[in-house]
Amino acid sequence: MTTVLAFLLTLGVLIVIHEYGHYRVARACGVKVLRFSVGFGRVLWRRQATPDSTEFVLSALPLGGYVRMLDEREGPVSPDEQDQAFNRKSLRQRAAIVAAGPAANLLLAVVLYAAAQWIGVDEPRAILSAPVAGSLAERAGLRAGDEVTALSSDGQDWQDVASLTDLRWRVTQAAVQGERLHMLVGEPGGHRSRTVVLELDRVAGQDMDAAMVRQIGIGAPYSEPVLGEVKPAGPAARAGLMEGDRVLRVDGQPIGDAQALRERIRQGVRQGASVPQSWTVERQGRNLELTVEPRVATEGSTAIGRIDAFVGQPPQMVNVQRGPVEGLVNGAARTWEVSVLTLKMMGRMLVGEASLKNLSGPLTIADYAGQSVQRGLPDYLAFLALVSVSLGVLNLLPLPMLDGGHLMYYLFEGLTGRPVSELWLKWLQRGGAFIMLLLMSLALSNDVARLLGLH
Repeated sequence: MTTVLAFLLTLGVLIVIHEYGHYRVARACGVKVLRFSVGFGRVLWRRQATPDSTEFVLSALPLGGYVRMLDEREGPVSPDEQDQAFNRKSLRQRAAIVAAGPAANLLLAVVLYAAAQWIGVDEPRAILSAPVAGSLAERAGLRAGDEVTALSSDGQDWQDVASLTDLRWRVTQAAVQGERLHMLVGEPGGHRSRTVVLELDRVAGQDMDAAMVRQIGIGAPYSEPVLGEVKPAGPAARAGLMEGDRVLRVDGQPIGDAQALRERIRQGVRQGASVPQSWTVERQGRNLELTVEPRVATEGSTAIGRIDAFVGQPPQMVNVQRGPVEGLVNGAARTWEVSVLTLKMMGRMLVGEASLKNLSGPLTIADYAGQSVQRGLPDYLAFLALVSVSLGVLNLLPLPMLDGGHLMYYLFEGLTGRPVSELWLKWLQRGGAFIMLLLMSLALSNDVARLLGLH
């Protein structure tokens, strides 16, 4: 229920803000707005102050909305109202009205990102767990317990790292752009620092998915290799493991942190069958030798080991909070960065450099909305900002049926001095509808595949 409510709230906020952008600028340009609708289909609720004012409605299908304006192309307009018709307005005014919807979404994202930072978000410190074996992080020399304190794209201009979340975001940006990333790393205990280079140019052009994240190798935050809750009758319980046990070695190999332990557990499967492991654990000052046989589980198409116990302790946290001006500046910067990253990813998918599996639909959005709500208000605001940016950027694409498509019509009109012909408009609208239906079907199929573990 939380997921459904969070999803409906997310859609409601984004649709209202988008359509309000169109509505507000239309009214400022002197255009009469006949209807402001949230959703499509059967009307569930309506309000109209006077017969001559805007009708506000809430409809049954909440997957969008629209603002219907007075327009001579859609029906007869009385002579005394012709100056309020959309089609009678100047090219600049019509373009402003159309662009106002995506612009409202981008402005909303700035405010939401800023609000999340004004409230303050508890995020893990940028202390790294053991990098994935063979990953870029391991080859760069990063080790469990290292804390990344600053980043640079050229080794000269350094920027502080606020948290592990901040680090991951900047690593993602650099990976998509195919840039190397210089890291200032503090060793455990804070005795000295060193500089390492993460060669993210090696993964340029690859899909930003779980496999790529593992190839980069920066995973969960640093956590002590101590067991938490042990499920009854699971492999850990059958082996005699208990909550509070500190794992020192697995098959004679030292375990530096919880991430390294998780990797060893995952590897406890060979050719689809579980393989017993020899564990050395510390319990109340004594070392114990136990044999643990992970059960076989599947992750996508890969067989991995599980022991049915919580591995690791809660990571060290830091509260990331910014002041009013700094929060707004950072919110604007994050909105710009996400917009550019979204466009680059779309461009790579268009030319075949990135998989279309990166497209997400309503099921994925609903799932993430529910998760972010459970983590708290700042996380939900940041998620809402991310979706708002995506909606704003998507609507600016030069596709018929979208605001960007109408802006392309106006660009043609501005360059040629004449509007796009009715025949061309008809065919472009049909083509745009087909493309949108194709994209929506692809996004929905990706959602289903993710839920079934096929992606």
